[in-house]
Amino acid sequence: MIKIGMMIGDRYEILEKIGTGGMSDVYKAKDHKLNRFVAVKVLKQEFSENANFVSKFRIEAQAAAGLMHPNIVNVYDVGEEGENHYIVMELVEGITLKKYIEKKARLSVKEAVSIAIQVSMGIEAAHNNHIIHRDIKPQNIIISKEGKVKVTDFGIAKAATSNTITSNVMGSVHYTSPEQARGGYSDEKSDIYSLGVTMFEMLTGRVPFNGETTVAIAIKHIQEEFPSPREYVAEIPVCVEQIVAKCCQKSPDRRYQSMSELIVDLKQSLISPDEDFVKVVDPDEEASTRMITDRDMAQIKRQSESRDSMDEAMRLKKDVRDTVHVYDDDEDEEDEDWEDDEEDYDPKMEKITTILAVVAALLIGCVLVFLVGKTMGVFSFGGARSDENQETEETEQVEMIRVVGMHVDEAKRELLELELVPEIKYEENSSYDAGTVLRASVQDGLMIDKGTTIVLTVAEAEEGVQVPDVTGKSREEATSVLEKEGFVVNVVESPDSAVEKGLVISQSPEAQTTATMGSSITIRVSQGAEDNKVRVPDVVGMTEEDAIVNLTESGLSVGNVTETTHEDANLTDKVCYQSYSVGSYVDKGTPVDLRISTGPAQKTYRYSEGITAPTEDSDYQSGMQVAVTLTTQDGTQLLSTQTSSFPVAVNYTGIKSASGTIRFTFTVVTEETTITDPETGESTTQGGESQLKTVERQVNFVEE
Repeated sequence: MIKIGMMIGDRYEILEKIGTGGMSDVYKAKDHKLNRFVAVKVLKQEFSENANFVSKFRIEAQAAAGLMHPNIVNVYDVGEEGENHYIVMELVEGITLKKYIEKKARLSVKEAVSIAIQVSMGIEAAHNNHIIHRDIKPQNIIISKEGKVKVTDFGIAKAATSNTITSNVMGSVHYTSPEQARGGYSDEKSDIYSLGVTMFEMLTGRVPFNGETTVAIAIKHIQEEFPSPREYVAEIPVCVEQIVAKCCQKSPDRRYQSMSELIVDLKQSLISPDEDFVKVVDPDEEASTRMITDRDMAQIKRQSESRDSMDEAMRLKKDVRDTVHVYDDDEDEEDEDWEDDEEDYDPKMEKITTILAVVAALLIGCVLVFLVGKTMGVFSFGGARSDENQETEETEQVEMIRVVGMHVDEAKRELLELELVPEIKYEENSSYDAGTVLRASVQDGLMIDKGTTIVLTVAEAEEGVQVPDVTGKSREEATSVLEKEGFVVNVVESPDSAVEKGLVISQSPEAQTTATMGSSITIRVSQGAEDNKVRVPDVVGMTEEDAIVNLTESGLSVGNVTETTHEDANLTDKVCYQSYSVGSYVDKGTPVDLRISTGPAQKTYRYSEGITAPTEDSDYQSGMQVAVTLTTQDGTQLLSTQTSSFPVAVNYTGIKSASGTIRFTFTVVTEETTITDPETGESTTQGGESQLKTVERQVNFVEE
């Protein structure tokens, strides 16, 4: 079980939990070996004993390993410790695209296209390495604080081979392609479809298909026409609408055939948003039978005169004679007759064809005589050879194994066993242990000839730099010396009566040891004798009055006191923040700023779904005039309208209630019926009355 503060893999210190998923938890950790923060994804305890889950978890690491790209969350390490299976990844500080869309309701066209370009570049890198993601969705796209977009979570990714990929695994149903929904066929164009759905959501703030069950949504992806984003946001340019439409074609052959094609159109839409440049190719039209024109036939005839192939000449003559009559520019237009075969007879062509036929017959005869003579032993070159030696030996082939992630010695041994020739080249890489195979010149799974040379790129440890001795130097001098050697300097201050104020007391790593260039060196700088400093007390959780008394008694003063919200309700009307850390030493009389909590911030919600027709009542008929109201739980009315067209698009933010009620009111007129009494023969008419119907629907809002 993972606990905060524990160390795994003898190098990763778990600091805090930052996320959770269906199969795993994600923690922020510090890599003490390389002195950097990382994200550690750990398989949940309940799945660690299940071989299928463990295998799926490892597939994620294997799929993403070796993918080094600015728009992909890089995988650094994978391992297990006891019952804990973990993957070490790049730590990206930011939010998911899903939360970003919810926060902004919908994105501007320029921002959505810019994000789509970065996502496409990351997926393109994966496709170039024969990796299909198969679960592209806003939840698996992270936007960093610097605005960098990165694709993550290759949990159901699969390596593409020459064979068709088939799998029953399907990503999130709102973003799944029709072929995945049908049962598993997926390739690079499935990722393109899912990216198109993601673009649709960025532009409109909603998914294209929704339903009560995952099966219902999947069927819509297969059967229903993909909606246009311009139905919801009219200002979307036509070219962007067409890009989304081309990505989300039902047939993979009609989509973009590669991410590079999509990137070209996305960039063009930023440069020329008003142009109509997107071309949707219909493979049925491309392969359809087309009638040959007179101009085409004339061109074919002119080209045939320059060809010396007998077969081409004979085929052309047959086509010209039996199929089409070609207009001759030398003939008088008044005398031409397109129905007369004799007009197309060419004596010159007849003579050329006859000569070519004779020459071809002679050549074929010579070749046959030579082959028969060689077989019978009449022709001999270089001495007689046995039949066995004349037979061409077929080169044996083997399947290339996966060597990425192996130690180079193990990889060499396994390649040699397959009778392949390993060739090693080294590359400095601090992200992997020295000797780890980073990539191979041949993709695993391919059939190759025995004896093929396989170039392995192997991680080589970066040469260390000797750490200089800076103890006793001033803070400024020590920092300058260390930075000159290529180190990053961290400064920690503490009181020390034996060392003059401002001088370095100690350093870590110690002097004369070896450290990687670019790693951090921590220096401890003296604040002078402790008698001249005051230790900052802990006043968080106290009332303002008690905090002031405590700070004053400690020899400090109170700075600015402000009010703020705080998520911990227990700190309401109490100090929730102090400007100096507890236990640190500062000069006497230093002012300490305080913040007093006014309680948790008021949560607000948003609602941007389309309101569908009141089909809960069987008397409702499409086209009826319906009064629609939307009222929050606290009684605030957000919508009051009448319409006969559904769905009704709404977009409300800043709602203070978590739920609300949609009320539909409409009038139903019953049909008149005539009833005849069989005994008296009297007829009475019933019905034809108007009846007011009301339908109520409970809805939950999304927290902002």
